[in-house]
Amino acid sequence: MGRVAEHPDTFRSGFACFVGRPNAGKSTLTNAMVGSKVVITSSKPQTTRTVVRGIVNRDDAQLVLVDTPGLHRPRTLLGERLNDLVRTTWAEVDIVAVCFPADEKPGPGDRFILTELAKVRRTVKFAVATKTDLVTPEQLAAHLLAIQALADDLGVEFAEIVPVSAKSGDQVGLLADLFVGRLPEGPQLYPDGELSDAPEENIAAELIREAALEGVRDELPHSIAVVVEEMALKPDRPADKPLLVIHASLYVERDSQKGIVIGHRGARLREVGTAARKQIEAILGTPVYLDLHVKIAKDWQRDPRQLRKLGF
Repeated sequence: MGRVAEHPDTFRSGFACFVGRPNAGKSTLTNAMVGSKVVITSSKPQTTRTVVRGIVNRDDAQLVLVDTPGLHRPRTLLGERLNDLVRTTWAEVDIVAVCFPADEKPGPGDRFILTELAKVRRTVKFAVATKTDLVTPEQLAAHLLAIQALADDLGVEFAEIVPVSAKSGDQVGLLADLFVGRLPEGPQLYPDGELSDAPEENIAAELIREAALEGVRDELPHSIAVVVEEMALKPDRPADKPLLVIHASLYVERDSQKGIVIGHRGARLREVGTAARKQIEAILGTPVYLDLHVKIAKDWQRDPRQLRKLGF
């Protein structure tokens, strides 16, 4: 399949996914490329767990970004399911881009990811040095050499190694151009104007989960799951004054965690509700009434039946 460059009028479309150990900057980079907040980013690692796509719409191409959960050595059933999800995604996309944060040396986590990636044959592979705004040019040069050395060691062939800063926007456009150049020719995959194909319930659930995790530094992020029980426009409202009513449950594993999420006299849960409501309103463009309840699902991460119920 020789892709010839002399037809600038051809349209390209396809899928790319960012991978990397937790907190490598994957979600922030997805947001920078799409130009809108669609993926859940939080100062806590390991908060992305549904495969959320961001869509880059251009005159010459449509690039669909799939954000996979961080790949890690599984300790629980949930961890194993997340890892299976990652590998399935890699085999189905056109491009896999591995993110290596410039402020950390490539380590055992990166070696684990590249070892797995070496098994995926046909997909085009990129290395992305993220967070370049945090290091000096000398440190960045050493980092790029370290990435190349690790790839050589494990037999992974990168089409390109690209340094970017999602925060400052440096080289984000270049990375998008390089991705588009590797996509197959094809029609648009999603209608214009769509930034994400995640249904509204997923977006709302993720934003509630992000708000609940913010500030709870000592608790395991994986031990909160959010289920949107009901989501509908309030009837009997005038068309120009809609109100979206969302009833959602936050599931934790233990009584002690329930207390932490609710806070003293419910103060913490109210803060979570306010923060999540603002984010949901900003993305869906509709005033929201948010009703949150905290429930206990004992050891849900290890129970296949509860995992299914909570959407995994």
